Amino acid sequence: MRRLAEVLRQTSLVRYLGHLEEQFPTGHLKDLLIDEVGPDRMIRVGDRWVVNFGSDSFLGLDQDPRVHDALLRGIRRWGTHSGASRAFASIRSNAEAEDRLARWLGTEAALIYPSVMLANLGALPGLVGRSDLLVVEDQAHHSIQEGAKIARAGGARQAAFSQEDPHSLEHALQQARPYRCAVVALDGVSSMSGRLPPLAELDAVARRHDAILYVDDAHGTGVLGPRGRGIVPEALGSLDNVLVVGSLSKALSCAGGFIGCTGEFKRLLKIRSSTYIFGGPVPPPYLEAICTVLDILDSEEYQPLRDRLDRNIRRLTEGLARFGLAVLGSLVPIVCILVGGEEETLEAGRLLFERGYYVQSVAFPAVPYHAGVLRIQVNANHSPEAIDGLLEALVGLRELISPPRRPVGGS
Repeated sequence: MRRLAEVLRQTSLVRYLGHLEEQFPTGHLKDLLIDEVGPDRMIRVGDRWVVNFGSDSFLGLDQDPRVHDALLRGIRRWGTHSGASRAFASIRSNAEAEDRLARWLGTEAALIYPSVMLANLGALPGLVGRSDLLVVEDQAHHSIQEGAKIARAGGARQAAFSQEDPHSLEHALQQARPYRCAVVALDGVSSMSGRLPPLAELDAVARRHDAILYVDDAHGTGVLGPRGRGIVPEALGSLDNVLVVGSLSKALSCAGGFIGCTGEFKRLLKIRSSTYIFGGPVPPPYLEAICTVLDILDSEEYQPLRDRLDRNIRRLTEGLARFGLAVLGSLVPIVCILVGGEEETLEAGRLLFERGYYVQSVAFPAVPYHAGVLRIQVNANHSPEAIDGLLEALVGLRELISPPRRPVGGS
């Protein structure tokens, strides 16, 4: 065991992260331990209360009493665990939640996985094999990249393209011919920049080359498109050439991930996704709560909730624009401020924390080297005063460090 630990400590990633922890012991702010939560996204860390701008419960439904009641109903009805792999048995609430998701999204069927990570790790290798091609957006989420590694190990070929360039996808598909089938995997909303891809153009390219789209819209689920259905239905209209991946644990504030698809693909993925078979089920209480959350999204309550979130995003981004900071994203709840160096990025996060605001400071390897960002996640239940306070804290932060500046951009 000692020898193995010694070898692992010598790997480049472990050595690099260890260096950061040693160099910035007070500014690292990773493995944060939250002791208590309060209203308006307040959290207590040790003896300090701060406003949490690091939560991806974008609509604030994790604090909705109806969602709490649904979880309690699920416990009373099913207990805490299903007790079996879904390959053997599923509780009725699982089928009900999948049917409800499909109706909400506008697909024939939906398949729930324990997480979006496990969906991507299982579905992508299940969709392609020998003689097939998997084309992956070069900045796609880590879970897509890991799923692609497993697909390659299974014999699939892989190519890359740039998310914002349909011509790049055209070139990748042309260069890779011949192939039996092709799947194009990409993010819907970039988890770091908040940018949206030109889906209609990418879909047109894919159709010309007999390829399908596989879109991980985890960060758009619940907060973009009519009734929060994400970017795919709105951008493409028809979902007949796309598999849509959504998150149940971000804006929907439950647990798990899902794939919207046809009934035939649901059956095929159940057979060919190892993470569906061996990954374990979503705990029953959350399956009960999914339908409650979707009822809220399909009700008249959704638009005021969404309007409150959008107002908070505008309040933040317009304030940042006045500072002339380099801002990535302005239409989604993920707003990143480009800082640059690793030391400056971690220091910026620490300074904000000391001023009463928790913001994720994201450095290499989650982003390219020397391209660190402050990743602000806006929620519908952030108060206007909290956003104004964060902006004031950022003004004070500019007096201590000098982040790169450019006009607000992104989409």
